[in-house]
Amino acid sequence: MFHGIRWRVALPYMALILLATLALTGTFSKVLWDESMARLQAELTAEARLAAEAIGPRLADAGQAAAIDPLVKSWAGWLDGRLTIIRADGVVLGDSGADPLAQGAELDRPEVQQALAGRVGVATRTSQGSGAQMMVVAVPVEVDGQRLAVASASAPLAQPEASIARLRQTVWIAALFTALVGGLLALLIAERTARPVRRLTQVAERMAQGDLNARLLLPARDEVGQLARTLNHMAEQLRRQMATLAEERSRLATVLERMGDGVLMTDCDGQVQLINPAAGRLLNTAQTSALGHSLAEVVRDHRIIELWQDCRRTGEAQIGAVETDHQRTFLQAVVTPFQEAQTAAECGYLLILQDLTQIRRLETVRRDFISNISHELRTPLAALKALVDTLRDGALEDLPAARRFLTRMETEVDALTQIVQELLELARIESGQVPLRLAPSPVGELVLPAVGRLQPPAERAGLALAVDLPPNVPLVLADAERVRQVVTNLVHNAIKFTPRGGQVRVSAAPSGDEVVIQVRDTGVGIPADDLPRIFERFYKANRARTGGGTGLGLAIARHIVQAHAGRIWVESIEGKGSTFYFSLPIADR
Repeated sequence: MFHGIRWRVALPYMALILLATLALTGTFSKVLWDESMARLQAELTAEARLAAEAIGPRLADAGQAAAIDPLVKSWAGWLDGRLTIIRADGVVLGDSGADPLAQGAELDRPEVQQALAGRVGVATRTSQGSGAQMMVVAVPVEVDGQRLAVASASAPLAQPEASIARLRQTVWIAALFTALVGGLLALLIAERTARPVRRLTQVAERMAQGDLNARLLLPARDEVGQLARTLNHMAEQLRRQMATLAEERSRLATVLERMGDGVLMTDCDGQVQLINPAAGRLLNTAQTSALGHSLAEVVRDHRIIELWQDCRRTGEAQIGAVETDHQRTFLQAVVTPFQEAQTAAECGYLLILQDLTQIRRLETVRRDFISNISHELRTPLAALKALVDTLRDGALEDLPAARRFLTRMETEVDALTQIVQELLELARIESGQVPLRLAPSPVGELVLPAVGRLQPPAERAGLALAVDLPPNVPLVLADAERVRQVVTNLVHNAIKFTPRGGQVRVSAAPSGDEVVIQVRDTGVGIPADDLPRIFERFYKANRARTGGGTGLGLAIARHIVQAHAGRIWVESIEGKGSTFYFSLPIADR
């Protein structure tokens, strides 16, 4: 309320009037108080001297000393205050007051000591009886040049204080009235000046809120009118610049929002000023929680922080590859300083995070595929080469040996054919060229035929193969032939890697909106390091290198289950057996 121009004009005048009135009041009060005190002191001194002159002859006569107190009390009628006669030894000889004084106590008061020293003693104190402020004047009572007593006269200060209070009240009323009149005049004068300024302020506030089309038309040619025209021109220029900046900012925001690379901007101290959604995903952090925090808190990776520190130290761009713990993500980090920064306030760094995870994964898959297929093809090809060389070297003439070698060659060719067929099958499943014929199917029709075909191999291996299917298992939505292929692969693996005397059990149970089928064996188990890769094509645990198989069965099973919108996983403890699980969705009834 009091921050407006009119108040800033009016209030100084009012304050000046009040200060002048206060100074005048203080000066008058001081002068009047001093005069009142001097007059009261003179009156009390005169009264004390008259009493001293009247009491002196009586002090010389010891017989008349007892008549002093009645005499002093008789004077109380024409005295405005109190009169006390104190002998030099401290005995109170006479007192006109109603409350008695303590004998000997008066002698220690400073005005009494001054009077006994031959001077006029003056003091101001609070009365013990009434609690009022009193002025006390003491004069010596001398007889034949000897100071035999002290005459003390005192009076209250209430009357001078009341006079000063009335004066102050009068001056304050006059000061307030004068200040009020002066303030009203100042307000009227300031209003004419403040009105165009207020209109100018309103327009400026509309501009500050984003309304750059607001304008103020003032016909005046004074300074305010010139300011209004300048403000209108500034608003027009600002509107054009803001439109350009908004367009550029929109383009930049769209680029940052859509680009796949992560982008962070930090200031010179490492506080994050900008982060795009891609960077938030790569660093597993929220954009809102990252802004304003240090780079170390956001990235949580010492290698990226070291790159940023190297860039800050050298002033040159830094590039490095980083593997994060979050989802095993491979990143390429590029830290670049702002070259156009001229001051510390403009200093900053640009951090770009490029996700190389898919490229690295594809490279790993390609490398593993070449390594695995080379390993799988090397054995049968080497065997075929050795058999052909043996036949060429003369074994062809030995008919029994030649037939035996041809049989082995046929076996190796069958192995190669199986690898090629399974590769083609896996490629067709992955590419979606094998349509699924989904239909509600009982779990028993999916499990029992596959287990029945593998019962003879299990008996030859000395294993107990059992099926445990509860009667209340719901129907599943599945391609029966493909699911039987999955069961066959899992049971065949369990038989192959379970020692004689072991057990393989196939069971199923509903779980939520799906049915989980499990194949449990008591075999050699799978090492913990091999579990994450057991479903990769051609991948075999070290213990399985000596066994048969192409290493594609579990990969095919995984793709078939995933094509059914199911899951497949394994739990195993090395030396204690394995349990393979896969799920199929329950058919709608």
